[in-house]
Amino acid sequence: MSTVSAKQFWFVVGSQHLYGEEALGEVKAHAQEMTDALNNSGVLPYPLVLQDLAVSADTITSIMKEVNYRDEVAGVITWMHTFSPAKMWIRGTKLLQKPLLHLATQYNESIPWATLDMDFMNLNQAAHGDREYGFINARLKKQNKVVVGYWERAEVQKQIAEWMDVAVAYNESFNIKVARFGDNMRNVGVTEGDKVEAQIQFGWTVDYFGIGDLVAYVNEVKEEEIDALFAEYAELYDFDYGSYSKEAWEASVKVQASYEIALKRFLDAGNYNAFTSNFEDLHGMKQLPGLAVQRLMAQGYGFAGEGDWKTAALDRLMKVMSHNLNTGFMEDYTYEMAAGQEAILQSHMLEVDPSLASNKPKVLVSPLGIGDREDPARLVFDGKAGEGVVVSMADFGTHYKLLINEVTAFEPTVPAPNLPVARVLWQVKPNFQDGIKAWIENGGGHHTVVSLNLTTDQIVTYAKLVGLDYVIIK
Repeated sequence: MSTVSAKQFWFVVGSQHLYGEEALGEVKAHAQEMTDALNNSGVLPYPLVLQDLAVSADTITSIMKEVNYRDEVAGVITWMHTFSPAKMWIRGTKLLQKPLLHLATQYNESIPWATLDMDFMNLNQAAHGDREYGFINARLKKQNKVVVGYWERAEVQKQIAEWMDVAVAYNESFNIKVARFGDNMRNVGVTEGDKVEAQIQFGWTVDYFGIGDLVAYVNEVKEEEIDALFAEYAELYDFDYGSYSKEAWEASVKVQASYEIALKRFLDAGNYNAFTSNFEDLHGMKQLPGLAVQRLMAQGYGFAGEGDWKTAALDRLMKVMSHNLNTGFMEDYTYEMAAGQEAILQSHMLEVDPSLASNKPKVLVSPLGIGDREDPARLVFDGKAGEGVVVSMADFGTHYKLLINEVTAFEPTVPAPNLPVARVLWQVKPNFQDGIKAWIENGGGHHTVVSLNLTTDQIVTYAKLVGLDYVIIK
């Protein structure tokens, strides 16, 4: 996957000096036991690192300052083992610039009624501490996540893990750089947007390049490099020669191999992790990049067609959040309206993300019909089944808005022998009529990012972190 640097999360446990050193020693021991167990659970995608007990304003402020300036720290998880006076947390919490999760849990699962005394009550009063701490976060209007439940339970650990993925994506959002090869497709509305506002609100950098800048890289690719990559294609995919001669077919595929090599070099040289293309901007190119784009998406680069930089950046963001599993750029194409079978066929001219493939992709060469170029190669496959979420970013002039729709994807059962592109099928929620109507009425675009690994809750958590307006359709 296009690289994300190693991350960790700091575990900050709240208490106070009132209880004495012996009690604080027990708090620290419990916190260390929990840290070790959570790290060894195999559920958390990133390590948890226990910090000094949060028993004073100075300690808390120092920890939060350090979090802000440590690039490897993606966020903070707090737990109130005892009562921790919330005024101690004000300065540090106000300074914190990274995601915050309040874990409302307790060291012990059950109350030991037979031995219960006030010493135990004072030491294990998370129910007391959670309210005090929660109040100050609400007062500070902190967009923190709250996870409630016993810390050893699988569902609690899963919620922590999902939040960690969002927190890492939030931090990575400020490192998203989109290279636009050419401009937006002419006369299309939804691909436009305010790039300055996107950089202010989301941290996205969007740079324009003429297609000639990429052509210069293509011209530098060596034949032996192309042959080596072609051999890799032969190992990974089925080859469908169709009506082409073997020589003509291979020549077309090798054009895409040269594009893949050139694109990757260009993007990596400029630290770009997302990009766009446009079939109206192809001067000096033999083909529209197809197979090349699909291969790069599979490696974790964000992408969208027709110069749609918003969706390309969103694609990269969601790939980071999902560890690049079952997540990719998509476009609404054709309705299935047969009664009881209502669905939407998702595809694109060429660039459907193979991370969504349910079967072994095949390499196919076919005319494109637009762009006035040679017949391009592309990967063709059917999409996976699963519960998922579809997201679209829209610029309404006064603000950005995120459209979120829950869907059920399913594998096609009817062959489509004449369709020369990959296909993904899904049913929208709550149903075909209401789901599509709500999407249209709220201004959802035809370019989206779909994920069968992420949840609506994760997308909303991110939206709250960046102050992004959102609409949920489910």
